[in-house]
Amino acid sequence: MSAYPTIEGEVSFEAPNSGRPCKTWYKIVGDLEKSTSLPLVALHGGPGAGHEYLTSFTDLIDQYNVPIVFYDQIGCGHSTHLKDKIKDESFWTFDLFIAELDNLIDHLQLRTKGFYLLGQSWGGMLAGMYAARRPEGLKKLVLCGAPASFPLFVEGGKQLRAQLPEDVRKTLDEGDRTGNFETDEYEQASMVFYKNYVCRVDPMPEPVQQAFANLKEDPTTYLTMQGPSEIVVTGNLRDWDGTEEAKNINVDTLLLNGQYDEVSELCVEPWFRSIPRVKWIVLENSSHMGHWEVRERFMKLVGTFITSY
Repeated sequence: MSAYPTIEGEVSFEAPNSGRPCKTWYKIVGDLEKSTSLPLVALHGGPGAGHEYLTSFTDLIDQYNVPIVFYDQIGCGHSTHLKDKIKDESFWTFDLFIAELDNLIDHLQLRTKGFYLLGQSWGGMLAGMYAARRPEGLKKLVLCGAPASFPLFVEGGKQLRAQLPEDVRKTLDEGDRTGNFETDEYEQASMVFYKNYVCRVDPMPEPVQQAFANLKEDPTTYLTMQGPSEIVVTGNLRDWDGTEEAKNINVDTLLLNGQYDEVSELCVEPWFRSIPRVKWIVLENSSHMGHWEVRERFMKLVGTFITSY
């Protein structure tokens, strides 16, 4: 990303009930002032995966002159960590992350000129709920590999898991039965799931590996909201469904997920049914990381969508 003008900064964030001063770290790649396009604010997944695995979106600068705003959500990366809040389901909420996003957008003064919003995975869930509040300045929305319903995400995951080799399924089932998700065998079996349904590039790109490293370094938000893994959901997102709120989204929206995505069509379809102005494309030969697996096509779809009127 060094080939592009880059600004890094921090903005103070008053996280309710955090008990301490907090900050949100961000990076702007491209020139907000000179660009002929509105900026794209990118929301990473996890929760807690950090911004690095989204860096392929800098392709949009060369091809569409779209500046990118990356940031690490509170609880991960370069932003404030709150490890003492682990398993505090009343703290780690959509309202917390929406307030943080609002705070960043106001700090960067994006309201008047406007901005695009893209969320991947959990970031897409967050972006959808943010857009449903009809924030000032939002012009277009892109949801990538984002579940509209976590119960449907879990159901789709069970269907995908059933397609894995028998020995892998047995190891995963044993982990479910015992609650022991830390064994080498379970981690290896989980990696088979990830290589089929999360990222099919082998070896995984370094920025994607960094996302896993971030989650391992501080699993606070992930364990609280998601659970022990992509396969086992025990966190406070387990019953979440954004279908009704999605009806309030009033900007043009693009849905993207992969042919082999852990976020299956089963849990993407409610977005398509609920959002009034929406287009949905399923990417062939792709799982959850289409922005790496079918990078050229992915960027063309996103860039064309956000810059055309």
